[in-house]
Amino acid sequence: MPDKIENQLPSAEPGQRVRTRSQTKNLKPFNTTDIKILLLEGPSQNGVKILKGAGYQVEYHTKALPKDQLIEKIKDVHVVGIRSKTLLTEEVLGHAKNLVVIGCFCIGTNQVDLKYASSRGIAVFNSPFSNSRSVAELVIALNVGLARSIGDLNTLMHNGKYTKRSENSHEVRGKKLGIVGYGHIGSQLSVLADSMGMSVYFFDVLQTNALGTAVQLPTLEELLATCDFITLHVPELQSTKNMIGEREISLMKKGSFLINASRGTVVDIPALAAALKSGHLAGAAVDVYPSEPFGNGKNFETELQGCPNTILSPHIGGSTEEAQSSIGVEVANALVKYINNGTTLGAVNFPEVDLRMPVEGSKTVRILNVHQNVPGVLKQINKNLGEYNIEKQICDSKDTIAYLMADISVDSVEELNNINNSINSIQESIRTRILF
Repeated sequence: MPDKIENQLPSAEPGQRVRTRSQTKNLKPFNTTDIKILLLEGPSQNGVKILKGAGYQVEYHTKALPKDQLIEKIKDVHVVGIRSKTLLTEEVLGHAKNLVVIGCFCIGTNQVDLKYASSRGIAVFNSPFSNSRSVAELVIALNVGLARSIGDLNTLMHNGKYTKRSENSHEVRGKKLGIVGYGHIGSQLSVLADSMGMSVYFFDVLQTNALGTAVQLPTLEELLATCDFITLHVPELQSTKNMIGEREISLMKKGSFLINASRGTVVDIPALAAALKSGHLAGAAVDVYPSEPFGNGKNFETELQGCPNTILSPHIGGSTEEAQSSIGVEVANALVKYINNGTTLGAVNFPEVDLRMPVEGSKTVRILNVHQNVPGVLKQINKNLGEYNIEKQICDSKDTIAYLMADISVDSVEELNNINNSINSIQESIRTRILF
């Protein structure tokens, strides 16, 4: 994406008829082959096809890169796509001189320094809902597995011990499931559990419409004391760190089960291990951990290893082919729309704004600007745009930044370069892109 605009603007024919709404103009002041994309950790090929189909250069890696290699690779790319293992810290992003946008092919974005990315005018997109069904199905399976001690019985069989029994083995029908966090995953899980005959209760910090026969309880403590199974579906926040600790576990019914497929920092692992060994909890299933390995391999350790009726899985809640395909398509489409049109719908760290596309054959130019969210900046930008016909404009803010989209009519490349230079000269301006 060049600093100086050299492409020729289209000329309108005299008496040109108004185009129908479907005949919209494709915006891009660059050859698509000039856009360099670095994809790490093997995102779905369906997403890769979309990016290559848009004409971009795509460099694809199946694994995360060591920091020194990442810093070298990220220096001249416009887009980087990651999953959960790659850490885009201030140090790493500081070397990304051309980076415009980051695509997180996963739910979480805690691996990205969002505040620093915003300060550099770098948009971040993710896929918060595409793997909800996969996680919900895994939790249902873990419920059944814990109720039937499948993990321990499987280990015994692999060790040559045939142990058939019905003691401490139960149906989940009629049991009480407590869901902590009734968002997209929690609500889907609620429907699945309801259909299996479980009584569903949930706690959420927001007053939420319950699905099916689910009942919202007013406090976490009441939920813990009521239910036979507790499953966690909350984000990683300061307020959720160790939200299930020794006190909370002691409030759970003796012989109940705990499942965590949300974030590893939500549960106090030593407290959980102690409750399992003492017999207060009849079992637990854990898919996430406070510290997870950089890649696959041996020597993973947790205090939960060896605990009775404890199912441990390597953060596979959303790791199904179906979920990864949906995530790949969603994030790739968001990246294309942002690069080519400036659309920020679905962005994590930017305000979500969009403008309808200009009419085909027009002289419309789209100005995209990220600036500090302080008084007077929009006034300065509009002062530079005031002598042109502003066809449509939108500006919104989020936290410390604001994002402007404006379609204006411009006759020459020289005028366009003047606009670009004048906006960039504003002290509070962070990044300007121009599409035509």
